[in-house]
Amino acid sequence: MAKAADYIAENKDRFISELIKLLKIPSISADPAYKDEMFTTADKVAERLKEAGCDKVEVCETPGYPVVYGEKKINEELPTVLVYGHYDVQPPDPLDLWDSAPFEPVIKETDTHPDGAIFARGACDDKGQMYMHVKALEYMVKNDELPCNVKFMIEGEEEVGSVNLNWFLERNQEKLKNDVILISDTGMISKEVPSITTGLRGLSYVEVEVTGPNRDLHSGLYGGAVANPINVLTKMIASLHDENNHITIPQFYDKVDDLSDDERKKMAEAPFSLDTYKKALNIDAVYGEKDFSTNERNSIRPTLDVNGIWGGYIGEGAKTVIPSKAFAKISMRLVPDQDWQEITQLFKDHFESIAPAGVTVKVKPHHGGQAYVTPIDDIGYQAASKAYEKTFGKTPVPQRSGGSIPIVSLFEKMLDSKIILMGFGLDSDAIHSPNEHFGIWNFLKGIETIPHFYHEFTKLKTSEKS
Repeated sequence: MAKAADYIAENKDRFISELIKLLKIPSISADPAYKDEMFTTADKVAERLKEAGCDKVEVCETPGYPVVYGEKKINEELPTVLVYGHYDVQPPDPLDLWDSAPFEPVIKETDTHPDGAIFARGACDDKGQMYMHVKALEYMVKNDELPCNVKFMIEGEEEVGSVNLNWFLERNQEKLKNDVILISDTGMISKEVPSITTGLRGLSYVEVEVTGPNRDLHSGLYGGAVANPINVLTKMIASLHDENNHITIPQFYDKVDDLSDDERKKMAEAPFSLDTYKKALNIDAVYGEKDFSTNERNSIRPTLDVNGIWGGYIGEGAKTVIPSKAFAKISMRLVPDQDWQEITQLFKDHFESIAPAGVTVKVKPHHGGQAYVTPIDDIGYQAASKAYEKTFGKTPVPQRSGGSIPIVSLFEKMLDSKIILMGFGLDSDAIHSPNEHFGIWNFLKGIETIPHFYHEFTKLKTSEKS
């Protein structure tokens, strides 16, 4: 498909311009203030799918934000690829750490992206990567290169736990029927070392509340005489790890499967520079569970992290109070066989049990999902590997990711399909952080690679049936 590179080169400026227009819309699903922008973005995605060649496009209502569905069927006898993506984005806070406005995209050259990168919230996660698939479809349809059927399911609640996706799947089983699910919401090792994500960690996300006195108190009159919820909360959180950074919740590790020495050895063969890693983060040392490498800590081991903590007075100047309440948001990344609901309950039971007298504790579960592993002998993985070989000139490395996409395991359960994770972002693209960006080279390389997946998967699936 040499024509793909030519088509991309001819339409490069238009592709980038279209993506920038999408990135300008603040589709923040976590904040109700952006409700109108969420529906506007869904409509824009639907328009782009129609323009790209989908014969049927629907903006499907859910109890929350809509799912955009599109399809292009060429022959019922041929395989069907279902593309999943999301149009919602993380909140951009803290705004003062952005070098440019998060919803005013700018293109800048960087050491990693000498061809330029688009800086904007959602550039990599997931508008840019989702839009690669829309433009890949456009190329295949306009050049009569689409070898199979394709369906799109682009949702608007991934960043808040896909709270209504199960509802949508239950009501649209036949509509979403497919032979493989293709997702680009992950990354790769580097532009020189392509990789395919074969595993994702699960997730349990909770919020905790510690309450002491019935109101904020004068710290001079009451200090030392009543429990301070912030002091208590920080002590409780600190107790969740021991001196080896091992999580102390009873039974937390009961279902954690330790990888063999041989598997760990193979993982260590992936290119990784600890010095580069530390330099990119401006840290002088790494930190984590004893006896595991950095790459193991962020992929095959479970974690527990505080994502936010607040309480008391945080305004300008001083206000000497003992707060009535203190809060924290905590996430746990889980590995295969750890059930997120079971872990959530273990956390709740333990956290409530360690509360000292003088305070009450509430644990509010938010959302979660199971871990997922794609076998490398699956024909979907093999098709993806061949696709990367075509455009990168080398075999991609299978890699487990530390991130979580909770709906992936749900897809396999509800739609009985394997999921292939073809991500083109880089770890340095700052997803969920200030100055998120996506390399233009990566964006265009994704558009070039995706059509090869369709052709390779169709060949392998057809051969499997015969």
